[in-house]
Amino acid sequence: MDISLPLEQVVALALASLRVLGWLLLAPPFSYKGFPAQVKALLALALALVVQPDVSALVATGLTTLALLVVAAQELLIGTALGWLCYLVFAAVQSAGDLLDVFGGFQLAQGYDPLMQSGSSVLGRIYQLVALALLFASGAHLVVLAGLLRTFEVLPVGQAIDLSTVARVATEGVAGLMLAALQIAGPLIAVLFLTDVGLGLLTRVAPQLNAFALGFPLKILVTLVLVGLTASLLPDVVRTLAEQMAETVMGTARASGDA
Repeated sequence: MDISLPLEQVVALALASLRVLGWLLLAPPFSYKGFPAQVKALLALALALVVQPDVSALVATGLTTLALLVVAAQELLIGTALGWLCYLVFAAVQSAGDLLDVFGGFQLAQGYDPLMQSGSSVLGRIYQLVALALLFASGAHLVVLAGLLRTFEVLPVGQAIDLSTVARVATEGVAGLMLAALQIAGPLIAVLFLTDVGLGLLTRVAPQLNAFALGFPLKILVTLVLVGLTASLLPDVVRTLAEQMAETVMGTARASGDA
């Protein structure tokens, strides 16, 4: 049995798959090493099938081999750029955990994270895993995927991404990353600072107690209690970050399409 497929449909599916695959390699939650490469490739192909009818109408059938390779590299670059911008937004949760590790005394317990293939501290790792679980449990990952698929409407296949727009959004994203991390961890850091102030005052009033000898275990206890009390706020934070990721992807693609 012979199966014949129009060439423009095959080319459109391949180009759309490259953009989605580049995005999956860097964008959370799919960028984690717990997702096998085969799963990412099949997911990219499945998502490309959704937009393939629209992409087919935009793909020229007379493309030369060199022009096709250029467009393919361009689509992969677009996907990786958009995925990296999503990573910047979502990294605020782990950065907040890293800040709490520094002020709470957990920084010395830093270990190797096999999923991200990098060093990860205790609370940073916990915040990362909780945010990942909440992203799937709340369905927020569908919001992010919908934002990616809508980029094919505002930034058609074959149109180059504006690198100046990516640089501007990345610069704003780094600043927003630090601001979001401080907003998440700021109240807990303030309480830990007041704990240090209280221990300092207690040492001045009663030096014989040697209050600073209890500083590390007391701060660890306070940190764990506060993290447990504020855990109920993480679902709203993750949902907001997912919406922000979708808006970042769409905004960057739209600005590149209008440029």
